[in-house]
Amino acid sequence: MEALGWSFIAAALAMLLAVGALGSSNPLNDLFALGQGTGDMPAKAPIVKRTEPPFVATPLAHCRRGSHPEPGVDGRVPAGSASKGLSCNVKPIGHQGTEGGFKVFRYVDTHGHVCAFYDTTLLLPLNALNPGAGSKGVAVLDMSNPSHPVQTDTLTALPMLSPHESLNLNPKRGLLAAVNGNPATEPGLVAIYDVHADCRHPVMDSTALVARFGHESGFSSDGKTFYATATALQEITAVDVTNPKHPTAVWQGHIQSHGMSLSPNGNRAYIADPTGKNMLILDTSQIQARKPNPHAREISRLTWKAASIPQNAIPFTEHGHPYVLEIDEYNQSTLNPGGDPDMVGAARIIDIGNEAKPQVIANLRLQIDQPGPHAAATKAGDPGTGNAAQGYAAHYCNVPTRVNPKVVACSFIASGLRIFDISRLRHPKEIAYFVAPPKPRSENGESDSDFAMSMPAFAPRQRQIWWTDGTSGFYVVSVYKSVWPHARRSHKPKRDGAPARARGQGEDRDPTLRR
Repeated sequence: MEALGWSFIAAALAMLLAVGALGSSNPLNDLFALGQGTGDMPAKAPIVKRTEPPFVATPLAHCRRGSHPEPGVDGRVPAGSASKGLSCNVKPIGHQGTEGGFKVFRYVDTHGHVCAFYDTTLLLPLNALNPGAGSKGVAVLDMSNPSHPVQTDTLTALPMLSPHESLNLNPKRGLLAAVNGNPATEPGLVAIYDVHADCRHPVMDSTALVARFGHESGFSSDGKTFYATATALQEITAVDVTNPKHPTAVWQGHIQSHGMSLSPNGNRAYIADPTGKNMLILDTSQIQARKPNPHAREISRLTWKAASIPQNAIPFTEHGHPYVLEIDEYNQSTLNPGGDPDMVGAARIIDIGNEAKPQVIANLRLQIDQPGPHAAATKAGDPGTGNAAQGYAAHYCNVPTRVNPKVVACSFIASGLRIFDISRLRHPKEIAYFVAPPKPRSENGESDSDFAMSMPAFAPRQRQIWWTDGTSGFYVVSVYKSVWPHARRSHKPKRDGAPARARGQGEDRDPTLRR
């Protein structure tokens, strides 16, 4: 009942704030202006599909001693097979909580405290239906001992109670932010917390109605611009958080965006368009420079064979050459009743060396994501396959660094956490996985399947990956040293493109490893 009470209180506060926004002097917060459709409407770039690599599954992991592998097809978890968990080339070392959401972050503050942050509310939030669920809001963990995570705080500002997929961290400034998201998609109340001094006990800087709607988000690398995206609507708000105690909206764009990530200089946004089934590269330089009445410009849009619901697009470089890791959620029938339910979106690597002509160069797909095995598992009634928002599909991926990453970790919902070696970008391979013991609960429709939905985080020097399962909480696993890829030491040009950078400018110098 307490959870339901929070939900009703949150809804009431949201409505009051929305009414208050009608009198705001800021036109970007004016709901009457929203009805007029005001805002920046850049000319749309054409959606282009280019030549792709063969549509095959990524080579599967070869499980070593100590593993508890899946019984058959890579990624398939038949009923009862994961009752004690399944693992390949990983050792589970830590667990906390009973629920999870969509994002996990790792951060080291100025005093050396190591923390984890994760949202717990899923959609609506679903755990409001479960009186026995754990913390409501964003959980804060002391990770000084990863084997024994200790919850030190819970963030309960309204956007932290229902952030949907918007929880975001800027490691440079130590700002943790979220926008209130869903049901469809709630007034865009943004909460900002300062975590840099003592990450174990974040301090609220502000909670303000500075966006129209919320669902997902983006954060510029300099920590001065927070983007709130509506996803279900063509709405993006850029919020100036230079002074996080007094955030202000500086741009409103009529652009459909799920997740979005920014280039290191903030001049480009890589946007996952969920309904257009494509990735958009957007020029955001005028917003970043705080030009008066800034305008964005669409540079290009790319789609691909298996496009389902683009979820997020993460830029990175390999020896100076730019790429994007793009992730789709679910399958082609989830939002389109006429789509192919066995065409799973999964993930891919896109070469953006020519940003006007981006091109898919590799796919990250499990065997169970291929149409034939996927159809067979659905016909057999594998747990979760009867739910369009669960089953065998991807949801979020991440890399440990934006400079020369060698590993990708992804949440593949019923297939659990999957880990890939991308040392050879055009030839990725799976190296490890972990499927937590499933916990049938109201959040996953009482299904006997995993509910791995979160973006993972890394402690790369320890070969650790942190993530959450929606119905069983926060996990830490350590990947076997024998399969963890290491940076190449050669200074020769690489097969995939540009010349190598000098040693020391890759992972070990990337500031995200300290955060």
